[in-house]
Amino acid sequence: MKPKAATYYKQNRLKQLRAFCYTAKSGSISKAAEQLYLSQPSVSLQIQALERELNTMLFERRGPKIRLTPDGQALLEIAMPMVEGMDSLRDTFAERCGDLNSGYLNIAAGESTILYILPKFLKQFSDKYPGVRIRLHNVTGADGMAMLRADEADFAVGSMLDMPDDVSYHPVFEFNPALITPLDHPLAERDHVTLQDIAKYDLILPPRYLSTWGLVKSVFQQYNIPHKVTLEAGGWAVIKKYVEMGLGISIVTDICLEENDRLATIPVKEYFPTRSYGIVLRRGKFIPAQAKRFIEILAPDFFHRPGAFKEPEILKVVK
Repeated sequence: MKPKAATYYKQNRLKQLRAFCYTAKSGSISKAAEQLYLSQPSVSLQIQALERELNTMLFERRGPKIRLTPDGQALLEIAMPMVEGMDSLRDTFAERCGDLNSGYLNIAAGESTILYILPKFLKQFSDKYPGVRIRLHNVTGADGMAMLRADEADFAVGSMLDMPDDVSYHPVFEFNPALITPLDHPLAERDHVTLQDIAKYDLILPPRYLSTWGLVKSVFQQYNIPHKVTLEAGGWAVIKKYVEMGLGISIVTDICLEENDRLATIPVKEYFPTRSYGIVLRRGKFIPAQAKRFIEILAPDFFHRPGAFKEPEILKVVK
């Protein structure tokens, strides 16, 4: 290869890798083209050039759908940290120079986390870094995982019961389960209740696709006690309101309990487990400077925990 040709190829290699990584993340050439502000043919040509240079097939193409080949998966693991490192060069440089008053902080979290955990930490962060724009994405479950996998959020904060292989979970807070009832409810004056006591009354729970529903159901099934859910409502704030109105009782984590609640609360740790809330990251994710600083406010020891964070190799090289 002539010197000029070699230089030209090296200059275009990052474009090819970026086209490949964005296509792999989105599972679609058209979506990658939109994200990169390129035409679909341009993205296709860059991927084809990469395949010719590496003498392999990176994607299996089946009509409009594509998926990574084993070689494509191997390249993605190598290339993603480099592409993310280059795409985040400005933020990384700003961090090295001590300037963190720019950029964005993207956090995925459920309503309860946004209402009851994050406010005081976001206030501290905003006071310290007023130039950083904060984006809170109110998502839960599969939607939150989709945002992490698509790198539309720097990290998530929430509770994890099932752990996918491609994410890591780092508990930070722990909350206890509690039964909540209206103040005039027959159970309101009790210091202790049994599952049989609870099962006599209508339950209000989060929607069944969320983890709390399955957790409550499994506990009652374990003791072979039938129970009745008469109302599904999203968000602890909504559930508390309906319990206060007398539409039923509920089992919540005390993350949502406040001094001004007009509710009776009874501990139920004997039957239901404590729930942890923490930081959720896509494995191998490059963490922007803004996200690092917020995580340090949320969990000061996070980056000192064994195995909690592994910096991409490309950043170790340029230090």
